Amino acid sequence: MSVDRILLTNDDGIDTVGFRALYEALGDAYDVVAVAPAADQSAVGRSLSNDVVVHDHELGYAVEGTPADCAIVGLSELVPDADIVVAGCNEGANLGEYVLGRSGTISAAVEAAFFDVPAIATSLYVPVDEDLADRSFDQTDFAHAMAATEYLVDHALDAGVFDQIDYLNVNAPMADGETGPPPTERAPMDVTEPSRLYEMGASRAADGNGVTIHDRIWDRMRTGEVPDPEGTDRRAIVEGRVSVSPLTAPHANSHHEALDGLAETYGSVDVDPMSHDD
Repeated sequence: MSVDRILLTNDDGIDTVGFRALYEALGDAYDVVAVAPAADQSAVGRSLSNDVVVHDHELGYAVEGTPADCAIVGLSELVPDADIVVAGCNEGANLGEYVLGRSGTISAAVEAAFFDVPAIATSLYVPVDEDLADRSFDQTDFAHAMAATEYLVDHALDAGVFDQIDYLNVNAPMADGETGPPPTERAPMDVTEPSRLYEMGASRAADGNGVTIHDRIWDRMRTGEVPDPEGTDRRAIVEGRVSVSPLTAPHANSHHEALDGLAETYGSVDVDPMSHDD
């Protein structure tokens, strides 16, 4: 199956630099229709709205809703003949298993999977010592993300990649000559698996009136430590390579003999649902 038409979405919003960069890169060879949030919808996961307002936009459609809304509205109504969904380019990496359900970028790709439409979610790794809120981007920063995404759109379907998986989670280094190779060079590409490391935590304020949530993995990386082994998405990206993780949509169901046993004995156990200890 070849690609002719692409539904392009994201979670940062339709007017961001990364989105425009990907739109222009893919638009040279494909019919690209944007169906993306009108405003920033970062980290909303697969949050869904009942009703959304859709505005015409020079790139396609701006949706006053979430990335999941965009995928559903796009594939159901606005671009039902899309051959693939591309989500990105996100300003900030989406790395590790624990991020997959949190990211709006990833969630748009997951939503597409339930429509049986292949998807690619693409994100840009920004060094941990930079504050995204204060960072201004230009399209050159996204050179490796654009090249990797375009390459995968060109070849992944015909190669049968999506016969076995639902979507690709792509993370690319910045093309700044430090985080990744300069834009005149091609960053290497690694097939990876999401890191399983989880170090979220929380600490109560000294006055006891608040709790701050920390991602201690990023705290460790600020000191120069990369806690992930070879073969993981985070290890690849911090070493200047493009990370591509082949993934399936949740939630996998596996046979579990212990649970089968509990289900079989459930009817033989006397239970009074109205009884409880005072």
